[in-house]
Amino acid sequence: MMNGGATTMRNRGRVALVASALMMTTALVPFVLVTPAQAQQAGQNGIDGQYEFDIPAQSLTRALAQFGVQSGLQVTVDGALVRGLEGRAVTGTMRADTALEVLLGGSGLNYDVTGDGTVVIEALQTGAAADGEVLDPVRVEATGVELSGPNDAITDSFVANRSRTASKTDTPVLDDSAAVSVVTQKELETRNVQDVQQAVAYTAGVQAGEYGSDVRYDYVRLRGFYSSLSTYRDGLSSRTYNFTTARQEPYGLQQVDILKGSTSSLFGMNGPGGLVNLVTKRPEDEASGEVFTTFGENHLRGGGDVTGPVAEDSNWTYRLTGLWQDAERAQDYSQDDRIYIAPAFTYAPKAGTELTLLTSYSNRESNLGYGFPTGIETSRDAFFGEPDFNNFDTEETNLGYALSHQITDKLEFRQNARYTHVDLDYETVYLNDTTPLGNRSAFAIYGELDRFAVDNQMEYDTAVNDNLDSKTLVGIDFNRDQNREKRFDGTASPIDPYNPVYCGTSCINFSSSSDTEITQSSYGLYAQEQLTIADDWIATVGGRFDYVQSDVDTISSGTVEERDDHKFTSRLGLTYKATDEVSVYGNYSESFQPVYSSTSSLPGGAKPQEGTQYEVGLKYQPAGMDAMFTAALFDLTQENVSQWNADYSAHRQVGEINSRGVELEGKMSLDDRTNMTLAYTYLDAEIKEDVITTNIGNRPEMVPEHTASAWLDHTIPEHGAFGDLTFGGGLRFVGSRYNNNANASLLGSHTVVDAMVNYMVTDNVSVAINATNLFDREYVSSNTFGSRFYGDGRTVLATLKYSW
Repeated sequence: MMNGGATTMRNRGRVALVASALMMTTALVPFVLVTPAQAQQAGQNGIDGQYEFDIPAQSLTRALAQFGVQSGLQVTVDGALVRGLEGRAVTGTMRADTALEVLLGGSGLNYDVTGDGTVVIEALQTGAAADGEVLDPVRVEATGVELSGPNDAITDSFVANRSRTASKTDTPVLDDSAAVSVVTQKELETRNVQDVQQAVAYTAGVQAGEYGSDVRYDYVRLRGFYSSLSTYRDGLSSRTYNFTTARQEPYGLQQVDILKGSTSSLFGMNGPGGLVNLVTKRPEDEASGEVFTTFGENHLRGGGDVTGPVAEDSNWTYRLTGLWQDAERAQDYSQDDRIYIAPAFTYAPKAGTELTLLTSYSNRESNLGYGFPTGIETSRDAFFGEPDFNNFDTEETNLGYALSHQITDKLEFRQNARYTHVDLDYETVYLNDTTPLGNRSAFAIYGELDRFAVDNQMEYDTAVNDNLDSKTLVGIDFNRDQNREKRFDGTASPIDPYNPVYCGTSCINFSSSSDTEITQSSYGLYAQEQLTIADDWIATVGGRFDYVQSDVDTISSGTVEERDDHKFTSRLGLTYKATDEVSVYGNYSESFQPVYSSTSSLPGGAKPQEGTQYEVGLKYQPAGMDAMFTAALFDLTQENVSQWNADYSAHRQVGEINSRGVELEGKMSLDDRTNMTLAYTYLDAEIKEDVITTNIGNRPEMVPEHTASAWLDHTIPEHGAFGDLTFGGGLRFVGSRYNNNANASLLGSHTVVDAMVNYMVTDNVSVAINATNLFDREYVSSNTFGSRFYGDGRTVLATLKYSW
């Protein structure tokens, strides 16, 4: 072997490893991307040859892959060695060994060249190895997740080691001083999730599906707090004002990130519990696709997803995702019809510059999930409304893009933007009495939402010296939401809940109406510094100033309410890398959540809800297996909490709520055949201040003390004429919780079981069956607003899929 490489590298005392895995998503990528001319030149000149390089600063995994493509050299590496490391920029015509030395500079890695010209990346040799003693090679197969970048879909593992959500930079999860969970595309597909609530249901710190069969919105509670501002799409807010919004289609997602804790120092106005960031499927360089059909009881769905280069040697790649669904839910007179189509294109004219166009159209025709007034004991699928006036129909159009440009080897500009338009038709009649001929109320909302969001980021990465690296992020964002809703309130003829007879729309009488337009514009300026000290300490300091304008124009009465709020929020974090596999972190962070004027009957409007959090945690990512284990302890307080009053006629500000707890989570793809997730959350939540003094010291409504979940699936490999057979199952437990802040009534705990089986008929054809609430457990998911809401019953869906 011929030795070479970087000479000023920090030694961590690791034994040199002989790698067996190649870069990027498959072991053959460097070979596939090498042209015959390059291969011939590499064979003639090898590591001593001169080549033209254009490799931007990026993760070392991707940088080495580009080095192999541009030089024509075969490169191998142990994925554990390069996990979390950054490669320096290399630009110009130079010898391959010179380029590799620059690329590996400061990484603590070296390289060897084998007799057949293969470049092997390894740790510096020290001790006995440096003195000539030959050690047995250690071979570790790198997994797809170890080789993926933050924008790549993870299709072969439940584990993600990188995410942009926690810091808005390409930072390994192990290095982030915050708790972040990632649901990969592999996990989404394995569990065949049908909505965002199902996607996050196996995540620590998350309580999903609070209103059971109510399918208007995705109800997600984070660390005990629910916020209508906590949903993001590709890092841009998808917050909800009043009623007009649309649920997101999970088939259009390649990943779901759950960032827990106060996040306002980066994302602006948000609840204290955290946020859910939905990552849209993006075009891929390699051509692939699938078509499928799903069917079940009163359920039929078809769809497909294709991606790849627009043409050979083109700078454009594309992706087209779509589905159609004609379905009913378990409740009488319900439906869940969907049309979704999402074309996307990526243009990459040169290394370091990329523009991705993300568009989508979604049309849903669905209904409400009804609560049952206390005292009524009947089937959970009973219907007390009017079949002809029972709609929650939404139509959503999105036009957006993500732009990134490497200005220099150290400076990168990014811009994400999206325009959204939503139309809502919301019509319902509901029972509000328990007498034999119960009185019914009628309600309708016709809404229209226009939203524009843009986030501009400038990131500067540099090595100050051998022991100090700096990653500086500066950003400015703007969000504008304009939501106009026409509302009608009235009554409908009484109905016998035990023998319902429907009367149609002729028995509905509206007695009042309103026409309201809510406009909220927010401007945010933020900055963040990540300092890596001696490779072991990572200090994160961030701050943000937000200015929010909220206008409520009640057109029907001619009144206008205006309110301006502003706040500076900060975040301080520190991570200590005890080893390459273990990190310990702590953080202090703040949240800022304005309340638009019409939700408060208080003089002068409601004060912004503000939160603070203290958190410490531990993360473990073992090198010998594809897994991530995390533990977090947190103490979170929110002030000026706004909630409904006793008869739900107006909002009031409760005062102060504290939530302390522990989160434990593990995600594992133990081998090519076994995946597992484990999650447990303990919450000690308490009302610290309240205008109703008897509530002080009580537990906030609908917040359980314990939640837990577990999922396991295993594949029996093909044998003879039989293909791969995968079995899986999971448990979701939600502990008891109180129905209201007075803690007068306790709602019991419940556990539901999910299951799946998948059989590979051929290498390209699969048949899967997924069941949620397998044993059809009947349970009350919540008992609020004077009604009980039942959880979904058993649902069984079979899917036939052809992939290529």
